[in-house]
Amino acid sequence: MKKTIRDIALNGRKVFLRCDFNVPLDDDRNITDDRRIQSAVPTIQYLMKEGACTIIASHLGRPKGNPDPQYSLAPVAVRLSELLGQEVQFVSEPEVTGPAAKKAAEELSPGAVLLLENVRFRPEETKNEASFSEELASLAEIFVNDAFGTAHRAHCSTAGVADYLPAVSGFLMEKEISFFENLLQSPAHPFTAVLGGSKVSDKIPLIENLLDKVDTILVGGGMAYTFLKARGCEIGTSLLDEESLGLASEIMEKAETAGVSFLIPKDSLCAPEFKNDSPSETFSSESMPEDMMGLDIGPETAEQYRQVIMDSATVVWNGPMGVFEMDSFAGGTRAVAQAMNDTQAVTVIGGGDSAAAVRKFDLEEGISHISTGGGASLEYLEGKVLPGVACLQDK
Repeated sequence: MKKTIRDIALNGRKVFLRCDFNVPLDDDRNITDDRRIQSAVPTIQYLMKEGACTIIASHLGRPKGNPDPQYSLAPVAVRLSELLGQEVQFVSEPEVTGPAAKKAAEELSPGAVLLLENVRFRPEETKNEASFSEELASLAEIFVNDAFGTAHRAHCSTAGVADYLPAVSGFLMEKEISFFENLLQSPAHPFTAVLGGSKVSDKIPLIENLLDKVDTILVGGGMAYTFLKARGCEIGTSLLDEESLGLASEIMEKAETAGVSFLIPKDSLCAPEFKNDSPSETFSSESMPEDMMGLDIGPETAEQYRQVIMDSATVVWNGPMGVFEMDSFAGGTRAVAQAMNDTQAVTVIGGGDSAAAVRKFDLEEGISHISTGGGASLEYLEGKVLPGVACLQDK
């Protein structure tokens, strides 16, 4: 277990807090989804209550190491002030740790909150250069990482600063670590993994790491057709990761050897074109026409997958079942999302498109945990070491 902000004295001490405020903005730079800001509020409120002087850093977008006004964190400061009920001081300084930031940090009083400018305005940030890590660390006495969404990146503000300051987690990071460690180390059984997405090669490390942990794997999305092809099925013009056909066969053989039930679609909703208004029809996996492509799992598969999820004690989901962005081909993904919402199992969604899907269908309420980090959650489930987690002190 990693130390958290509960395990360290905070009163009167300066805290460098890394959050993930990489929020979407419209053309007028209004925040269109503030969930990432809201998710950091409990940690910030705790630091305020404990009398810490909180200095927050985050990135926003991809300014490529150069100051760019469209990626300024100014709108975040406004929204965060509203959520906290007190003004968050914002230093709009391209150098991030320039004279104004240093002065503001030095003069910060207990319970006050300061937000620095986008750390990716500095080219050193993504290169994890020691000089910038040291500059950030010089502002504070303690490093708190609450940005799980960037924990898989070894950047100055996510990992490098821990070379100079004692590092602990915030509440959001603690929650993410707890859910994923439980999944990998002590899940309740039956344990089911629902996996989608387009390319088999993208999911190979994940599948291999889960084979000795799960009881069932449910496969959907574009990558399902590579597994179907490897089984000898006709897949028409469906997406095919041809280079991974051998890997797909190997994975299915490994699953059989491990005693894992490896389910691929029995039927698919197909269309002649990749268009929402393209006429669609359901075909079994043995009878897909040569001129049709599978764009979603079919109703028989959706019902089979729903039943498996309902009978599970733990379910992790990473990747949609079809082209859910198109309403005509969102049924399979919706069915899985509904089952995840309805089951009594511990349910974890690994961020990214799966998280976007449950939000689209307004089915978040019944999910045990929706990760804030798509890439980070995937790498955690693959068994990789995340730099932003590894740098935290152990209890």
